[in-house]
Amino acid sequence: MNLSVGIVGLPNTGKSTLFNALLAKQIANVAPYPFCTIDPNIGVVEVPDERLAVLAKIVKTEKIIPAVIKFVDIAGLVAGAAKGEGLGNQFLANIRECQAIIHILRAFDDNNVVHEGEINPISDLATIKIELCLADLQTLEKQKEPNPNRMTPEDKKRFSVFKKAKEILEAGQEIREINWTDEEKEYLIPLFLLTAKPALFVLNVAEKEVSLSVEELVKKYNLKEIGEIIPICAKVEMELADLNPEERKEFLKELGLKQSGLEKMIQAAYKLLGLQTYLTAGEKEVRAWTINRGDKAPAAAGVIHTDFEKGFIKAKIVSYDDFVVLNGWKGAAEAGKVRLEGKDYVMQEGDVVEFMFNL
Repeated sequence: MNLSVGIVGLPNTGKSTLFNALLAKQIANVAPYPFCTIDPNIGVVEVPDERLAVLAKIVKTEKIIPAVIKFVDIAGLVAGAAKGEGLGNQFLANIRECQAIIHILRAFDDNNVVHEGEINPISDLATIKIELCLADLQTLEKQKEPNPNRMTPEDKKRFSVFKKAKEILEAGQEIREINWTDEEKEYLIPLFLLTAKPALFVLNVAEKEVSLSVEELVKKYNLKEIGEIIPICAKVEMELADLNPEERKEFLKELGLKQSGLEKMIQAAYKLLGLQTYLTAGEKEVRAWTINRGDKAPAAAGVIHTDFEKGFIKAKIVSYDDFVVLNGWKGAAEAGKVRLEGKDYVMQEGDVVEFMFNL
């Protein structure tokens, strides 16, 4: 699936540092001044999944293939971007091509890294929100309403939705904040509105705040009701990226963390795109396959090969937990935990699957 998540924020919020940590190598050019990222950097990152190693041990294979997600490091936005200020036009075009957005909000203070005004994450977010709303208003204003004498009932519905969207944006709300009907969504989809994209929020904190809870940080920075928030210290994540697994585990323990912020962010971004995983486990390999939430068994089979979807017969399925407890396919079958599911079966997160098909 060619789906991507854009990493968005004002200049010097730590976007490129975070991106480098994601890839565990220096790909994005990191510099302490605005516009060091001009062209978006793109990276494909593994989705952390502890289940794969467990399955590999059971089926006795060393080959593990995880699910992946694509991140795009986008140039920093400044006030006036919707009017072309800074790299505004390029910035907005890059976001438009992504299916979801991660807002990086700066909560760390560093005299060596330029920041305009005081450190205020909620103020920074307001700046971005204004620019995205203005860009969407421009898009809606370009939709020319047909002559009233030639307007079809379909046209009337469409432009009624466009008018509603404009009123929402002019009131300072984003499109995704409103509950739209399925019909209204269909009219808005072709416009690729920026504020309609699902979003989550990463608070880039100082190292001394890395062990604070989300609740403590939300209260401190007045970030109530903005959406899902994930605290991360980009500087710490860069240090973690240079460590081996055992060293990383020990460092996290010293910080009072069970999981790195980046791992949480990757998993949250995966869900934000409406994705889920099913698993295959055999002697050749253990693999996580990416599908959309709500996909049925034939569509899931088609992710492996289109012929599997065309010739789909049945799916042998066992839950991950049963597969582990019963030590593989044989034990699960003997315990009656392997199910045969047909074309109408809706795939569940963590299903361990073997497909039956005709070629």
